[in-house]
Amino acid sequence: MAASQQWVLVEMVQAFYEAPAYHLILEGILILWIIRLIFSKTYKLQERSDLTEKEKEELIDEWHPEPLVPPVSKDHPALNYNIVSGPPSHKIAVNGKECINFSSFNFLGLLDNDRVKSAALASLKKYGVGTCGPRGFYGTFDVHLELEERLAKFMRTEEAIIYSYGFATIASAIPAYSKRGDIVFVDEAACFAIQKGLQASRSNIKYFKHNDMSDLERLLKEQELEDQKNPRKARVTRRFIVAEGLYMNTGDICPLPQLVELKYKYKVRIFLEESLSFGVLGEHGRGVTEHFGIKIDDIDLISANMENALASIGGFCCGRSFVIDHQRLSGQGYCFSASLPPLLASAAIEGLNIMEESSEIFHTLKEKCERIHKALRGVEGLKVVGENVSPAFHLQLEKSTGCREKDTKLLQDIVDHCMNRKIALTQARYLEKEEKNLPPPSIRVIVTIEQTDEELGMAASVIKQAANLILH
Repeated sequence: MAASQQWVLVEMVQAFYEAPAYHLILEGILILWIIRLIFSKTYKLQERSDLTEKEKEELIDEWHPEPLVPPVSKDHPALNYNIVSGPPSHKIAVNGKECINFSSFNFLGLLDNDRVKSAALASLKKYGVGTCGPRGFYGTFDVHLELEERLAKFMRTEEAIIYSYGFATIASAIPAYSKRGDIVFVDEAACFAIQKGLQASRSNIKYFKHNDMSDLERLLKEQELEDQKNPRKARVTRRFIVAEGLYMNTGDICPLPQLVELKYKYKVRIFLEESLSFGVLGEHGRGVTEHFGIKIDDIDLISANMENALASIGGFCCGRSFVIDHQRLSGQGYCFSASLPPLLASAAIEGLNIMEESSEIFHTLKEKCERIHKALRGVEGLKVVGENVSPAFHLQLEKSTGCREKDTKLLQDIVDHCMNRKIALTQARYLEKEEKNLPPPSIRVIVTIEQTDEELGMAASVIKQAANLILH
């Protein structure tokens, strides 16, 4: 052992003598630098500067902290809201004035329906007010399971899952499946809930022009070429198309047949957000799939809220069982939020009963939509934005002033004029600094089956009068 150690030492000395000079110099510098780091102080104390009391006070007076939040004008709409007293059904009391309601998403008139209220009241007496726990922690009630079963049956899917907050439904569903590195192709007019879901997913987002299938296919072809360059990465990258059945921001119906065609051509998955189209489109109100006669299995995931047509609270997703079950483990809004109050689940079940028993209400709603769309065509200064079968559409200025604030002020004057004549309208509101593609200012008009032909005509007449008075 001693002889072996001596031999190693001899080799090291020999290597030292044979090494080039620059090598020895470099090693010497490194050794000295390491020694300096070991023995030097890691920080230096700043030299003390003694200030007089007066100087300290002056410095304190000069310092102004950055505001915790950006300044907001006191006349901002969020700080000057309208106060509703009573149910926001066919007639609505706003700031003490009774008006015909053209602003609430109560498409089927179920909000103040006697059957729905009786079902909710019976559930309130049986279960109490809330649940006080998520679904996984004593928050699953038998009425939740019944509602999920009924929704799956109504939508003709294998399974459904309910959320207690409509906005969180699609915002939770997207990041449950799409992760960092995955690719999502999404319509640029997608609603804010979809945008938040995409943000949470941290996926690679590619926006295509609104309802432009040529632009979508262009992006899909570009991605196909990228995948060919790196097939190993492509095999583990998931691709999704996210669209709305009936777009909240435009009132347009998505071209679902073309989307399904592109799905199979480029091997992507389709997520369909149907919060506006559920209970509206299709012979039985099943949404855009029924409207176009598309097989439900061609869509990988359907989501919708229950806050519009069903006049309840919360939302649901439906599809194949293995897809839906994944959300019970990964849907943040499902796992961490208190479950839907049983009284609202019972109200939604009764709403489904009415939808199944009275399919003529969807035809009635469609006729009313077409009637007011026709009546509002040709209003000078305003243009109608949205399909003529959409119960939620927009009125935008034909010619913008070039200033968003001025456009908003003009439209608000029209809303106020209508309100004074007992027609309740509202402007579409957006988080302007957070929207990916901020829509132009608009007045949103909501049609329901409770509005009579006379009231529809009256609303159109008042809007025309307001536009003529304010825009000319």
